[in-house]
Amino acid sequence: MHDALKPPHHIAVIMDGNGRWARARGLPRGLGHRAGAQAVRRIVEACCDVGVRVLTLYAFSWENRDRPAAEIRELMGLLEEFIRRETPTLLANQVRLRTIGRMEELSADVVASLRRVEAQTAQGARMTLALALGYGGRQEIVDAARRLAERARQGLLRPEQIDEAMFAQQLYAPDLPDPDLLIRTSGEQRLSNFLLWQSSYTELYVTPKLWPDFTKEDLLDAIAEYERRERRFGRVTAQA
Repeated sequence: MHDALKPPHHIAVIMDGNGRWARARGLPRGLGHRAGAQAVRRIVEACCDVGVRVLTLYAFSWENRDRPAAEIRELMGLLEEFIRRETPTLLANQVRLRTIGRMEELSADVVASLRRVEAQTAQGARMTLALALGYGGRQEIVDAARRLAERARQGLLRPEQIDEAMFAQQLYAPDLPDPDLLIRTSGEQRLSNFLLWQSSYTELYVTPKLWPDFTKEDLLDAIAEYERRERRFGRVTAQA
């Protein structure tokens, strides 16, 4: 039973397993990605229902750029289709869309569509849906370091002034809180270059479920497991 669960403020998800889901059924990879898009819709709705305030989805990684060109085109087309189809639902449910990553790596048409929906949903106060696109955690840290280095070069700050708080303000979405819970589907047990800075004290939850099979009940199981954990953030408790 999950009735009394208090959801994490911010959940991040590595949506892994679309290709394996399709292969296990003898289907093209593209149909796996379409099934994965349906899972996105389910989990966004589920997070709204249970009161999650921020949901960050690893939608297209920096490393995904090395996939075959035809698959990337299909993924970008699916992204545009998803955004176009779901915008009315986002607006109706007060969900704000955000994007994080090196957006310049995406096609101009896709970026224009995303920016338009970001503007349309900017007043959404119920939940923020952040899509990580062209995203890499190491690349985000490098970009932040470059911005601080440029400010130092211009004489706007001294290196000794740089601390964690200042560095964090140079990340792609400094206004979003660090994730409380990071879910990874498909059983792989690694971060895969996702939210490396922000996940320092994030609780990790790995499930063997492939992303297209991930349901609201699976989400609630992850939240229930999160609720059972004691988050110490490196501190020693009286029990320890």
